Amino acid sequence: MSPAGASTPPPGLHLRSYRPGEDLAPLVEIMNAENEADRVPERETTESLAAAFGHPSDSFDPARDVIVAELEGRAVGVAGHDWVDARSEPERSFRLWGAVHPDVRRRGIGTALLTEQERRARHQAAAMDDGRRPILAPFAGHDRPGAALLERHGYTVARWFLEMVRPHLDDIEDVQLPAGFELRGVTREHYPILWRANREAFRDHWGGSDESEAAMTRFFDRPDADPALWLIAWEGDEIAAGVLNTIHPHENAALGVQRGWLDSVFTRRAWRRRGLARALISQSLLLLRERGMTSAALGVDADNPTGALGLYEDAGFEVDDRFMAFRKPMDADAA
Repeated sequence: MSPAGASTPPPGLHLRSYRPGEDLAPLVEIMNAENEADRVPERETTESLAAAFGHPSDSFDPARDVIVAELEGRAVGVAGHDWVDARSEPERSFRLWGAVHPDVRRRGIGTALLTEQERRARHQAAAMDDGRRPILAPFAGHDRPGAALLERHGYTVARWFLEMVRPHLDDIEDVQLPAGFELRGVTREHYPILWRANREAFRDHWGGSDESEAAMTRFFDRPDADPALWLIAWEGDEIAAGVLNTIHPHENAALGVQRGWLDSVFTRRAWRRRGLARALISQSLLLLRERGMTSAALGVDADNPTGALGLYEDAGFEVDDRFMAFRKPMDADAA
């Protein structure tokens, strides 16, 4: 999203709904250009965006929820939202996101997209009047243009999230699983129980998540999803814990790194405090090293209730970047 700057959109700006398929390539170009300009070490591909936009559901339908900004016939910005219900309170979060090509920043495009996002989210929330309190809930990187835009429009920081990097994969302690547990692979037939175990493990964490079958399919259909990299700890027929590791070859090539991601580290409540996460992180780092990686990364809630931050620090991860969860009441500044 564009930073604080022009508030009046430039002449010729046109906002329209996403066109499935044909918009993928220009939107990937916008997102990657913004990430490069803002030093965000993430890169999209048309395949990864197609997976993220696949399998529409009640909470996210790209044809309804994604907006494209065109200037003189060229796609220059994108924004969208989905919604999730909070786990611990009667709240519904409309999660906003967006990107503006750096070539056209400070011309009011980000403001125009944000205003239209809010309008659409409010319209959707009004039609869902079921007693839950709707809020606008975007994320933005610390000290980046999107954060300035949100602050200018009345959003406040509710929570901090950290991106952590283990800068090398040397000196990894080989921590074994505790007795009674074993690593077993998963196949497609296991995806539903793996998904349920993963989602269950985060139900006492802050915020909410999309636990639908559509969200599950989007996650497992990602082009870089590789079950051979997932380390799942079983006790009998039960999944107790796991780490869903990912390697993004296209992203690594673009950034000039060999980095693996611990995309989701989880332990179900009944199996916590038994050393499972520590062992699985250790084995994940060893596995990534075997695959030729030289560093590893993950994301974590700075106030994670299970002490994950300390666990990751003990495993050699260091804070590399900070992100903020912003919030604004749905009725604030409503037209």
